[in-house]
Amino acid sequence: MASKVETVRGAQATIRFDAGKCIHSRHCVLDRPDVFVPNVEGEWIHPERASAEEIAALAANCPSGAITCVRHDGKPDEAAPLVNTVRVRENGPLAFHAELALPEGARALRATLCRCGASANKPYCDGSHAAAGFGASGEPKTAESRPLPVRNGTLTVSPQADGPLKVSGPLELVSGTGRTLNRTTETYLCRCGASANKPYCDGSHKRSGFKSD
Repeated sequence: MASKVETVRGAQATIRFDAGKCIHSRHCVLDRPDVFVPNVEGEWIHPERASAEEIAALAANCPSGAITCVRHDGKPDEAAPLVNTVRVRENGPLAFHAELALPEGARALRATLCRCGASANKPYCDGSHAAAGFGASGEPKTAESRPLPVRNGTLTVSPQADGPLKVSGPLELVSGTGRTLNRTTETYLCRCGASANKPYCDGSHKRSGFKSD
């Protein structure tokens, strides 16, 4: 799926919107319906209606990283988090917040990656889990783990051919309610939707015939 990227410059900040990464979490249109105006003809993104600080907050609240901004007020843009996390969303994707090294050399601080197996934009979520009726808890069981000596830094996500997401680097897995599920420096996360041990891979992709680019 080709991404449609819109870049709109305002006096205080520039908003960049990548439609190919959007999962319609709707934080933007609910928090600032004057800045993001859906279902209208013509321009729908209006950075001139908010301050650089407000636009930066909107971008930081976008779980998929579809919204990013560049500030023009001399203050720094969004910084990498102090703790790398992936939140397991109920019946939905894996929401990463980290200094991410993604496929094809992409870099990001936020990304929502498919775990239902149905996305047409793998490894990114495109909302297909809803139509597919994907069901997976956002509250999996807690694994015993020790605090990591380093909790931030580059997190490399490497989709394995017809297989799971290999995630390398310090990472804390978090439930939908914020409970720590596990702490790891390398893990394999299911993206075929068939694992009996979600969010982890258990080899079910081989039996289900999962295919990915």
